[in-house]
Amino acid sequence: MNEQSATNKAAWEYRAYEFWIKRDGHPKEKAKEIRKNPRACLKKHQAFLENVENKRIANLCGSNGRKAVPLALLGAEVTVFDLSKENERYSKELAYYANTSINYMVGDVYDINLQTYGETFDILYLEGGVLHYFYNLDKLLSLLFSLLKKGGTMILSDYHPLLKCLNEDFSAKHAYFDTEIHTGDIAYKHFFPEEEQVGFPDVSLRFYTLSEILNAVITARFTIDRFEEHRGWKKENIPWEFTLIARK
Repeated sequence: MNEQSATNKAAWEYRAYEFWIKRDGHPKEKAKEIRKNPRACLKKHQAFLENVENKRIANLCGSNGRKAVPLALLGAEVTVFDLSKENERYSKELAYYANTSINYMVGDVYDINLQTYGETFDILYLEGGVLHYFYNLDKLLSLLFSLLKKGGTMILSDYHPLLKCLNEDFSAKHAYFDTEIHTGDIAYKHFFPEEEQVGFPDVSLRFYTLSEILNAVITARFTIDRFEEHRGWKKENIPWEFTLIARK
């Protein structure tokens, strides 16, 4: 495991289960919510995941199972790859209470065994903002290409690169063409009381430009079918996220 991944693993195994309880509720209650309408839990990606029954899906950096469990309920065979045992704990409990099952592999995505998982999956699903946790985008996309069956689809949804450059008032924050690896707060740190935030480990982040992302996808030999930009939750007039659909 490389240094950046080890740093991020330590961060995401610090009180993450406690955070998911705070934000999403106990897995038993969250499972009831998901079972009512699993498709709705896929939100803006529903159209790209319409026919998943009997499909093998890899949910890379699948976190607490909030997408993996709905997909399993819709009939997919889902494997989550994630660094955090805390995330695994919440995910497995969520699947249990939802009366379904998922596979969960804890470890560095870079270390996925291609002898076991190469050309295994019909769909790769990455969402929620994960690219900044990887120091080498070309290496990541090459690995993802190897995981897909021929004709398989990758759904990659992430924070728009412009978002890292702006504060909430749209003033300048970071340089767009920044190639450094940065330390930063774990995403859920500010959900805890201020006096408890001192002990939280930092994460290690590498921010990419849009051209770096697109070129890494192209270099890995994916064929891009669609690219969409999304506004923020408050309908801000700048792109906050994007979704890229590509196939092998």
